[in-house]
Amino acid sequence: MPPNTTASSGQQPGKSGRKKGRKARLLVLLVVLALIGGLVYGGDWTVSTVRASFPQTSGSLTLKGLSGPVEVRRDGQGVPHVYADSEEDLFMAQGFVQAQDRFYEMDVRRHLTAGRLSEMFGASQVGTDEFLRTLGWRRVAQQEYDKKLSASTKKYLQAYTKGVNAYLGDREGDELSLEYAALALTGDYTPEPWTPVDSVAWLKAMAWDLRGNMQDEIDRSLMTSRLDARQIADLYPGYPFERNRTIVQEGAYSQATGTWDQKATASQQATGNQQATGNQQATGNQEATGNQQGQGGAAGLPGVAAEDQAGLQSQLAGLYGALDELPTAVGVNGNGIGSNSWVIAGKHTVGGAPLLANDPHLSPALPSVWYQMGLHCRTVSESCRYDVSGYTFSGMPGVVIGHNAQIAWGMTNSGVDVSDLYLQKVTREGYQYDGKTVPFRSREETIKVAGGADKKIVVRETNNGPLLSDRDDELVQVGRKAGVKAAAPDRGDGYGVSLRWTALDPGTTMDAVFAINTARNWQEFRKAAQLFEVPSQNLVYADRKNIGYQLPGRIPVRAEGYDGALPAPGWDRAARWTGWIDQDELPFEFNPERGYIVTANQAVVDEDAYPYLLTGDWSYGARSQRINDLVKAKIEGGGKVSTEDMREMQTDSSSAIAKLLVPELLKIDPKDDDVRDAQELLESWDRTQTPDSAAAAYFNAVWRNILKLAFGNKLPKELRVEGQCLWVEPVNTPGPAEEADKVRECGRRSATQAQPDGGDRWFEVVRNLMEDEDSEWWTTGKSLNGREGAKNDRDKLLERAMVDARWELTAKLGKDMDSWSWGRLHTLYLKNQTLGTAGPGFLQHMLNRGPWELGGGESTVDATGWNAAGGYGVVWVPSMRMVVNLADLDKSKWINLTGASGHAYSSHYVDQTDAWAKGELYDWPFSAAAVKRVTEETLTLKP
Repeated sequence: MPPNTTASSGQQPGKSGRKKGRKARLLVLLVVLALIGGLVYGGDWTVSTVRASFPQTSGSLTLKGLSGPVEVRRDGQGVPHVYADSEEDLFMAQGFVQAQDRFYEMDVRRHLTAGRLSEMFGASQVGTDEFLRTLGWRRVAQQEYDKKLSASTKKYLQAYTKGVNAYLGDREGDELSLEYAALALTGDYTPEPWTPVDSVAWLKAMAWDLRGNMQDEIDRSLMTSRLDARQIADLYPGYPFERNRTIVQEGAYSQATGTWDQKATASQQATGNQQATGNQQATGNQEATGNQQGQGGAAGLPGVAAEDQAGLQSQLAGLYGALDELPTAVGVNGNGIGSNSWVIAGKHTVGGAPLLANDPHLSPALPSVWYQMGLHCRTVSESCRYDVSGYTFSGMPGVVIGHNAQIAWGMTNSGVDVSDLYLQKVTREGYQYDGKTVPFRSREETIKVAGGADKKIVVRETNNGPLLSDRDDELVQVGRKAGVKAAAPDRGDGYGVSLRWTALDPGTTMDAVFAINTARNWQEFRKAAQLFEVPSQNLVYADRKNIGYQLPGRIPVRAEGYDGALPAPGWDRAARWTGWIDQDELPFEFNPERGYIVTANQAVVDEDAYPYLLTGDWSYGARSQRINDLVKAKIEGGGKVSTEDMREMQTDSSSAIAKLLVPELLKIDPKDDDVRDAQELLESWDRTQTPDSAAAAYFNAVWRNILKLAFGNKLPKELRVEGQCLWVEPVNTPGPAEEADKVRECGRRSATQAQPDGGDRWFEVVRNLMEDEDSEWWTTGKSLNGREGAKNDRDKLLERAMVDARWELTAKLGKDMDSWSWGRLHTLYLKNQTLGTAGPGFLQHMLNRGPWELGGGESTVDATGWNAAGGYGVVWVPSMRMVVNLADLDKSKWINLTGASGHAYSSHYVDQTDAWAKGELYDWPFSAAAVKRVTEETLTLKP
């Protein structure tokens, strides 16, 4: 049926298309679908039902609102390249095409960002909606659209919206996707028209998953119930600047000029008598004074007596529980989010022009969070400036990562700390600040629930952001019992917890997307980067002659004495942010002498070369240093780097922690012959984690058990895996407890979020303890200080871990070690993020795919992450991979985690995944001639 535009671009959300008499959709859906499961396989859901939503991808369609014809050329993977004569037509066609392939994903995303999932999925999502309404992502997006974004950006958003709504037309149910056909079995949900703000709001979800160190801030606070300041510092060591290189190496901040000086070096700028300020990063071995918390330093919460910490531990645990329940947008709720990107100057490449690689590490999702696309003005001019190709977000116009005809760019998460938790003294009248009671800024939100009654909530905001603790009844009860020092406010009704986060202020990141897409050189790229406020990302740049790096973002300056490591006292004026780092002061590099730049979430600058705190919680540099070493070895060996070399680097699976531990494990003399046989696997192992490697499987099992014995069993229950229970001594026991006095404590955190997760922070923890063979951590007991278990002995703990690992793999993989492989443990399942995780089994079977047996691992370049506390399954992945060849853009390579289509039985649903799992890349055509050569289907959109 011909599509048509059905709604104005300015329509506001609120109506969900519900009709009277709707049933309790989610509950009934599960029951009814389970009952009709046999009928589905028997044919009542016919092939035509499954195929009804497949888009038309060839021939011609009439699209009301276009000013001229638009061509959509799709290659063998179904990736579209759009050709138009005007910018508005280009973005209208982008909206139409993305809706063809991914509208269900887009619809779920906008309900997530607006806190309206209950409208689609019923009462089970009310808690999530309450939290998201409290954060107010969509409210902020509306403010951005109304007050911050440029006229041209609004024009593009409106054109994109017209395209999406033209696709919707009068389509419904199975004409939109298989998921809507399932929803239609028990209800009458009808998607509402798209709006420009729906597109802007997705940036808030992206920012949430890349928000920085909130988890570390919570975890350090929770650890204080069982660990002292020194022990917490052991678990949050300082960044190893002497071993792992920072991103920026050939520039430094000039205090004289107040700018970043490309010509100076970090060593020239740093001086021995440089005064540390409140804005400088404190490290684990730096003494914290006053209200300053070092990185993992002070164990107590500010303003709370040591003997009264328990209440706030539970309060923060409740907060984490609320965070842990949030659906992820593009990552694992901020945990482990990383990425690789590096660029090599033309003097070191085969083609004589730069090469740029990028692979963002995000949660595996089906479909992938990325959508590959080319956007081309047929004739590039001032009136039609776009000729760009790369990775987009479904539901948002423009290209997020990729290249145009002149420049290429990549992104990795900077990890910069742009969020802080604040304790709030709360009363009925308001919250205490600077000795006075300040009224809350309050608003009422109505949550519409499919099949149920509406729910109204009140959101209360402080001058340090919304009060998150209002969303959890346990937090209210705990807050009433929290004790405080005399210098702090009287406890009254207790403490609340608020969130100060840069993404809750209206910004201009949407403007930045379009500005980067049309940038033609380094100067224009840096100017565009100034608009990229949230989230703060490492931006890597290349044109045909130059390479560069820029740290963008709206980055707070904290008051003296506060470093964001722990929650700050909201009642104290001195604890508030004092401003923002000026754009001219942010670190950058341009054409460094070494000829390459690597960003993989490591520290941006040397700790002594920059006066502002960026974060105390960098990734510790295992991946980044491996990439540096690989690039340097290739260059110093006299070779020229090729596109294939870049691909091979992206799939490097060398384990940094194995290089440290295996020599020590080989010194152990196991008493058990079966353990000795497993140990022999490590003797000839090259420390790479290929899918078929039995040695990699055994080593990673040993590593997991080392972490469990040395650290995991000693952490508080709030950090351990949900359902894993231990008998432990009560907190504050003065000496060894009798067996009868021990208490049973069960973990409370999901398996993908628990600690110790085994990432490169834990690499550094273990590295620092290896020389101290009698460290209190090397006991196999469940507490520190020798209260339980044998005498502290590193080698005995290592041997115990080897034994436990041997029998764990025997149970999982069989006694015959010839059948062992890392891939059998380390598997990837791709799941539809809604009905694929909560629907009945047969529907999950229809929507989900897998498993794939993968190589790689945690903190390797081929970063197929797994959480050592929870198991070996893959929890985050290189969500795409690309290598841009600036010598000939048509020789660039790319791949996506899944495929272009979100339709479960489309040939392009997961058609890239097998090649992705093998580390392969597809050709990435860019020029009109190259695109034409690979075109398999052409759709003409006519006005």
